[in-house]
Amino acid sequence: MLLYAVALTVVALDQLTKFYVERTLTLGEGITVIPHFFHISYVLNPGAAFGFLAGSHPAFRNPFFIGVSILAVFLIVYYHRRAKEKGTFFVLGLSFILGGAVGNLIDRLRIGMVVDFLDFHIGGYHWPAFNVADAAITTGVFLMLLDLLVERNKQA
Repeated sequence: MLLYAVALTVVALDQLTKFYVERTLTLGEGITVIPHFFHISYVLNPGAAFGFLAGSHPAFRNPFFIGVSILAVFLIVYYHRRAKEKGTFFVLGLSFILGGAVGNLIDRLRIGMVVDFLDFHIGGYHWPAFNVADAAITTGVFLMLLDLLVERNKQA
């Protein structure tokens, strides 16, 4: 149940924040939260991380990303059911990845691209905007790697 509770929480938080940004800002508009560091900027990303495949034709890109997202959801649920003896970090990691995948899938089904809005700048460097779902996927991967390290240390 932990897998689905955390994933549902991630999806709800992701969709609520995107809804708020879409209703509060116009596309391309930004709000400075911390000058020269953090902004809320409403952008649409037709691609994946760092704009991967953003320039490809929508007739290919949209079905591709929808298919990959659906496949990821099924693989996560399947793997979770088969991995009975995994630790809490592993299950939490899967949960965050599942929630993030579903959150971005909803955007792709709804508007054909993903709403991004978390926009960080450090000095002259600018990190591409992302969203709660993206942050959850990254957190999930980190937790799964942490689980791997913990398990490896237990065996040593």
